[in-house]
Amino acid sequence: MTMAFPEPEVAALRGGSVLGWGVIGSGVIAGDFTSTLHANSDQRVVAVGSRSPERAAAFAARHGIAGAHGSYEALVADPAVDVVYVASPHPQHLEHALLAIAAGKHVLVEKPMTTSEADTRTLAAAARDAGVFAMEAMWTRYLPGTTVVARLLADGALGDVRLATVDVGWPHDPDPSDRMFDPAAGGGALLDAGVYGHWFARFATGAPVTSSTTGALSDRGVDLQSVTVSTADGGAQSVVTTSMTAWTPGLAVIAGSRATVRWTDHFVFPASFALHHGADAEHWEDPSGLRGRQGLVWQAAALARYVEEGRTESPVHSLDDSIGVAAALDAARVALGPTPAVPQRVTSTP
Repeated sequence: MTMAFPEPEVAALRGGSVLGWGVIGSGVIAGDFTSTLHANSDQRVVAVGSRSPERAAAFAARHGIAGAHGSYEALVADPAVDVVYVASPHPQHLEHALLAIAAGKHVLVEKPMTTSEADTRTLAAAARDAGVFAMEAMWTRYLPGTTVVARLLADGALGDVRLATVDVGWPHDPDPSDRMFDPAAGGGALLDAGVYGHWFARFATGAPVTSSTTGALSDRGVDLQSVTVSTADGGAQSVVTTSMTAWTPGLAVIAGSRATVRWTDHFVFPASFALHHGADAEHWEDPSGLRGRQGLVWQAAALARYVEEGRTESPVHSLDDSIGVAAALDAARVALGPTPAVPQRVTSTP
C-alpha cells in the first residue's frame, strides 16, 4: 500500500507578521531560542530581561539584541516588545507570565506552563480576561513531522487509535546543587521531561479519563522516574515513561486499527517517522534541515501567524490543553507519594 503523505501544515519561517520579542531569562533555553529565531526566521528578539543587569547585557551582546533590562518590569514595559517569551525556571513561570499579561503583552511560556493545574488555570484566565495571546511553548507540537501526523490522525489514516507509547529519559548525576533534585526549584523528571510524554499521550489518544502511575522518588521527594498508564474516552490507552536516571530513545508510537506511526528519531526534536501497514512501511523525512533545538523556531513562527490572524490562543495546543497536561502531571506526582510543595511565586527583584 502506498500513500502520499499530507504536506506539513506549518507556519512560514520567513515573511508574514514580524513581532518584537522580549525574553525573560538568560539561560541556555533562552539562548537557543534566540539563536534559532535570528538564524532561521524573520522574528526578532529586541530585548532581554534579567534580575542581573550584567547578565542581561552579556546576553544582549552575545545575540545582537538592542535592549537589555535589569528587571522584568522594565522588559515588559519596553514599547518595542510585542510578545514575551518566559524562559525562567518552572516555579517563576506564573509570576513572570502574569507580569507580561498585565502589561498587555502576548506570552509564550516555557513548558510546563506552570507547576500545577491550578496555576495554569490562573494564567489562562488572566490572559483571556486581558485579551492577549498566551501559549505554552510545547514546541514539539509545531514541528513539521508532528503536523503531518496530526493530519494523518484527523484524516483517519490510522483508523481508530488503540494505543500510544512514549518514553522521555535523560540521566542526571545526583547532585544536591542541581535544580533537578531540588523540590523548591520544580525538580523531578515529570515537570522537566514528562511534560512532553504526557502532552504526546493527549495528542495521540485524547484526554485521559483514568490513569495509574508508579515510580520512584528521591530522598528529597522529587520524582526520579515513573510509568503512567492512561485510558482515554473511547478506550484508547497510552503508556508514558519518564526518567532522569536513564537515557531512553524517545521512539514514540501511535498504533491504530489500520496503521501505526513509529518515530525513527527522538520525537521531541525535529524527527522522521515510519507509517506501518502490517509488514509494509513508508518513511517520512523532515524536509526542514533543522536539528535539535533549532526546531524551537517553529512555535515562534506559529505564534506570529496566530497573532496576525487575531487569535488569542493556539488552535492546536489550546490553553485548555495546557490545563489538561498540567492536571495529568499533578495526578502522576500525587500518585507517586507526598512531595514538598513547589512555591508558585518567587518574587523577583529589579
